[in-house]
Amino acid sequence: MARGPAEKPVAQGWPALYDLAVTADDTPFLIAADGGGTGCRIALLAGTRRVDLALGPANVHADPTGAVATLRDGLARLAAMAGLAAPDLSRAVGYFGLAGANAPAAAARVERCLPLARVRVQDDRRAAVVGALGGGDGTLAGIGTGSFFARQRDGAVDLRGGWGFVLGDEASGGWLGRLALARVLHAADGIAADSDLTRALAARFGGPAGILTFVAEARPGEIAALAPDVVAAAQAGDATGLALMRAGADHIVRAAAALGWQAPEPFCPFGGLGRAYLPYLPTPLVDAARAPRGSALDGALVLAARLAAEDRP
Repeated sequence: MARGPAEKPVAQGWPALYDLAVTADDTPFLIAADGGGTGCRIALLAGTRRVDLALGPANVHADPTGAVATLRDGLARLAAMAGLAAPDLSRAVGYFGLAGANAPAAAARVERCLPLARVRVQDDRRAAVVGALGGGDGTLAGIGTGSFFARQRDGAVDLRGGWGFVLGDEASGGWLGRLALARVLHAADGIAADSDLTRALAARFGGPAGILTFVAEARPGEIAALAPDVVAAAQAGDATGLALMRAGADHIVRAAAALGWQAPEPFCPFGGLGRAYLPYLPTPLVDAARAPRGSALDGALVLAARLAAEDRP
C-alpha cells in the first residue's frame, strides 16, 4: 500500500483493540465511517497502516440518497489514496456508524448500496461509546450537531436520546441554533427580552421574515452552525446565551441521572460541544469529567474488527 499524506500510524493503545490479525494478506481490510449531519469521516485500516478521509454530511434519516452518494464517493477516494484498485474494496469488512440509521430498514438500504464484502450500518452512538470508553465503565454525553447519552457498565451499553432534530437532540448544536432563532422571534413578539445575541441574529438574517426563509430550507447542520455564537454569547454574559446553555446543561444532568450515573464513575462529554457545557454542570459531574480514549471513528474500526472476527474459524 502506498504511503501518502493522509496515512497515519494507528493511535497508541488501539492496535490490540482493532485485532490487527484480521488485516493480514489473506484476510480483509477494515473500513469504518462515522457520519453525522455536519460531516463524515471514513478510515481504512490494513495491518498497522491507516488512511483517513473527511467527507460531507452523511445523515441517513435527513438525506438518505445524499448519504449513500457521499459514502460511495468516499470509498472510491479512500481506495485511491491507499493505493488500492476499486475492486479491492470487495474484500473489505466495514462498520459504518451513521446519524439517522436508528431504523433497521433504513440501515439495511444503505448496506445494500456499499460495495464491501460485509458491512454493518448502525446509528452512530455505539461506535462513539466504544471509541470513548473502550471496554471500561462510564457515562457519555455526545453533543455535536445532534446529541445522545449512554452508559457502559460491565460491557453492557445503555443508550438514550439521539431522536433527531425534530423531536430530540437536546443540548446539541442543532437544538441551540433552533432555540436561539426562536428567541429572536419571541423577542420580536415581545414575549422574551432582547439581548446582544438576539439582536445580532436578527440583523444577520434580516429579522423574522429572513429567519423563516432560512429555516424553510436549512439542514440541521446549517442551523447547528449557529451554536458557536450561543456559546460565545454565554461566555460574554449574554442573558439569552446563558439561558440556553443552562437549559442544555439541565438536560445533560437529567440524562445522566436517568442512566444511573453516580460519582466517581467517569463522565465523558465529547463532540464539538461536549466540553462547552462544563461551566454550567454541577461540580460532581465536572470533577468526574474525562477525555475520551479515542474517537467515534476509532470505535467504528474496533467494531469492524469484531465483525470481521465473526467470520474467522
